Amino acid sequence: MDAQFWNGKRAPGVPDTVDASAYASIIDLVETCFEKYADKPAFTGIGHTLCYRDIDRLSTQFACYLQHQTDLRPGDRIAIQMPNLLQFPVAVYGALKAGLVVVNTNPLYTAREMRHQFVDSGARALVFLDVFGHLVEEVASDTALEYLIVTSAGDCLPAPRRQLVNLAARYLKKMVRPFRLAGAVSLRKVLKQGGRQSYSRPDSIKLDDLAVLQYTGGTTGVSKGAMLTHRNLVANMLQARGHLSQTDASGQLVHKPGQIIVAPLPLYHIYAFTVHLLVMMEEGSHNILIANPRDTAGFIKTIKPWRFTAFVGLNTLFASLLNRPDFRDCDFSRLKLTLSGGTALQADTAAHWQRVTGSVVSEAYGLTECSPAVAINPLQDWVRPGTVGVPVPGTALKTVDQQGQETPPGEPGELCVKGPQVMTGYWQSPQETAEVLDADGWFRTGDVAVIGEDGFVTVVDRIKDMVLVSGFNVYPNEVETVVSTLEGVAHCAAVGVRDEKTGESVKLFVVPSDKNLTAEEVRAHCQRQLTAYKVPRYIELRDELPMTPVGKVLRRALREA
Repeated sequence: MDAQFWNGKRAPGVPDTVDASAYASIIDLVETCFEKYADKPAFTGIGHTLCYRDIDRLSTQFACYLQHQTDLRPGDRIAIQMPNLLQFPVAVYGALKAGLVVVNTNPLYTAREMRHQFVDSGARALVFLDVFGHLVEEVASDTALEYLIVTSAGDCLPAPRRQLVNLAARYLKKMVRPFRLAGAVSLRKVLKQGGRQSYSRPDSIKLDDLAVLQYTGGTTGVSKGAMLTHRNLVANMLQARGHLSQTDASGQLVHKPGQIIVAPLPLYHIYAFTVHLLVMMEEGSHNILIANPRDTAGFIKTIKPWRFTAFVGLNTLFASLLNRPDFRDCDFSRLKLTLSGGTALQADTAAHWQRVTGSVVSEAYGLTECSPAVAINPLQDWVRPGTVGVPVPGTALKTVDQQGQETPPGEPGELCVKGPQVMTGYWQSPQETAEVLDADGWFRTGDVAVIGEDGFVTVVDRIKDMVLVSGFNVYPNEVETVVSTLEGVAHCAAVGVRDEKTGESVKLFVVPSDKNLTAEEVRAHCQRQLTAYKVPRYIELRDELPMTPVGKVLRRALREA
């Protein structure tokens, strides 16, 4: 249905449209914000804070190095692979200032996964944490990578703390394995050299130019790069900012700009990337970076000194924190905004979070292909539990049946999205793009949803076989492809099953050709080839798999087994 269907259905203060051309590009956006909020704190990581002026200076130095010490040109791809460290925004903003296309890369990728993404994207440069250097060494010669920039965890910290953090990571925790990469240069040297050069703004960059290649799983099991333009990302930033302009009964903003926001989700994920590097930047907020959210005790210790006002997370993260008694010792007196996305929010988790923190959780819905925000629940008392809220400003939604005909409000159908945040397509994959994006700009999400008469959207099921593990996409075909390479496997099938900790987890069914094959051998093979969240939690050996007459595995039967 048309975007105007939601006019008047949004919370007070939230606009119905946005002007995606408010900024000429992301470069224009960041320059505006750096000047406007120069002396305000921007990011804190490992106990050190950089203000917007610091990030501006360092990112410009990085951009200058790219412009003067390499032959990279606007439009070339640069991969960035690191956890939530201060170097991440420096590298991202610097790359964008140089007109390059950012390829966000999960630092937990195996060598096989890294190789595919680097080769597919055609990335010519890579910024990576030294912890992953041995994997980069394994794949670099198979890729188009020419410029390798290596950083250590403490590189943006002042001395002597920098030396202490780097020495601890390398020798005490033994996190850095030996590697040899000819021509690799340290980030500190890059910034020093760039600081001696003058910056030349790439004015050729326009809103419709590619800004980010964000990789997501595909129905064939091959990871695809969603092409997100400057317009897509600027529009989604403005849409989210519009949502945060909600006012209370007295006309006051519920969420005031310039706040302190906890940032535990990985910045290489589009959810956190857009929230922390764009939305919170545009409003001049202070982001507390959590480098390792799995270390719950360390996480809590990091946020305890702060009277944070906003928190971005997902169901599994909330649950892990709530299970810790010391989490209750944090100061929640100013916490007004809690956003949940990436995976379905469980009702008991939301209720428990509100009891402990006093903050109502607003659940959102998005996809990599939509930059990512599609719909967000209103804030505080306007929240509608069990729904993902209403579409962000300027977004049209509809549900369609199996024949592609629009279904009326109240009836389920495949959710389709149209708006300025929808990607232009999949990188070098015109056929797969055509399968999800039509000539009128409607993107088929693969999710079954119901749009209520009141405009609120409820996501009820997924058409695709994707498994959502702690907010990360796992596609069964990828798991099956890896398992099928193991000697002794005749057939296999992977499905998603409910998991109290991660929302869903992967269950693998294997028909062995070798009767001596064990589940432990299968799991060990997966651990060598797959990122941890993709490794099957459950493995069941069977004599056969349920099949259709034409030989297609009946996944539904396996899920119900």
